[in-house]
Amino acid sequence: MDSSNDVALVSSEMEKFLCELLLDSSQPISERFRALFSLRNLKGPAPRDALILATRDTSNLLAHEAAFALGQMQELEAIPALASVLNDLSLHPIVRHEAAEALGAIGSEGNVPLLKNSLDSDPAEEVRETCELALQRIQHLKDAGNTDELAATEISPFKSVDPAVPATSCTSVQQLREVLLDEDKGMHERYAALFALRNDGGNEAVAAIIDSLRSKSALLRHEVAYVLGQLQDKVASAALSNILKDVKEHPMVRHEAAEALGSIADDRSVALLEEFTADPEPLVSQSCEVALSMLEFERSGKSFEPSCHHQRALQRGFLWLQSGSLPLAAKAFDQITAKNLHSWNTIIAGYSKGYFYDYVLKLFRDWRSDGNAVDSFNFGVCH
Repeated sequence: MDSSNDVALVSSEMEKFLCELLLDSSQPISERFRALFSLRNLKGPAPRDALILATRDTSNLLAHEAAFALGQMQELEAIPALASVLNDLSLHPIVRHEAAEALGAIGSEGNVPLLKNSLDSDPAEEVRETCELALQRIQHLKDAGNTDELAATEISPFKSVDPAVPATSCTSVQQLREVLLDEDKGMHERYAALFALRNDGGNEAVAAIIDSLRSKSALLRHEVAYVLGQLQDKVASAALSNILKDVKEHPMVRHEAAEALGSIADDRSVALLEEFTADPEPLVSQSCEVALSMLEFERSGKSFEPSCHHQRALQRGFLWLQSGSLPLAAKAFDQITAKNLHSWNTIIAGYSKGYFYDYVLKLFRDWRSDGNAVDSFNFGVCH
């Protein structure tokens, strides 16, 4: 899921409508998620308070997503509510886990005692492991010290606030693979390897990530499924499908597999999502429903999240281009139109290292805003 660094502007009436829709339990879960995804791009007390209330929703899927959104927004004012969620053992572990991750994403040193207490006492392993990750993230932020170094560690081409900073000590995909698959390594070290492999995005890196779906830790498996959804690589479809179909798998992992399949969106994935909308586990059935609804909006040419989906895809593409990762840049741009990637490759190849690639991408953006066909935008336009 993306962070909310891009703040949208909406009318007060629209803001009120979105808050009410989020909290209206009579509405379809997909509509409530649409409101949630829009509210996480807004600033101010009303969106924040609505998301805080949603962390106590009877839908564990919605409640955990609201906690995640507050962490991605890095809302300091949400800390007391998130702390209350983490301490409430009557809540589903997936909701408590997300509250712990959000506290780590916010990064305040004041969260350390609470996280240490839950690390020692929470009965759910996935919550304890999340607290460990959150504590190490906060320590990393403290150690980073100066603003420039801190900013450098926080940049993610996926516009997400990740639970761990991508590893920099390993120099090869093979080394990262070994760390990720090593059950004796600490969770933070394995997460760091996972995000470094995600940022690499090549075939070997994706293969390593898929192999880690066999990890003993449900928390790590769920994060792996989430990352595969970010990458949107169809090579992962079979493995994610097996996860979704495995009724013995942790619901948290199956939920992330369902959302990842929705991002990949090949025909088999869509058929499987339709089948599992009837799953008896609400975390799974609702995830499938939301994923299918998102696909329906995207295929109709609309945005499931109306408040700046395309702009974020463009910015993600720019970041990937600047880092020299052409395949991932192509994937980011493909989110906008779901068209054949040949045009993107024509545009991007040979330009990412050149002095005028910004000009090329500006032309691309202007053409899209004018409604021109992407497939006609090629080398001839650029010269």
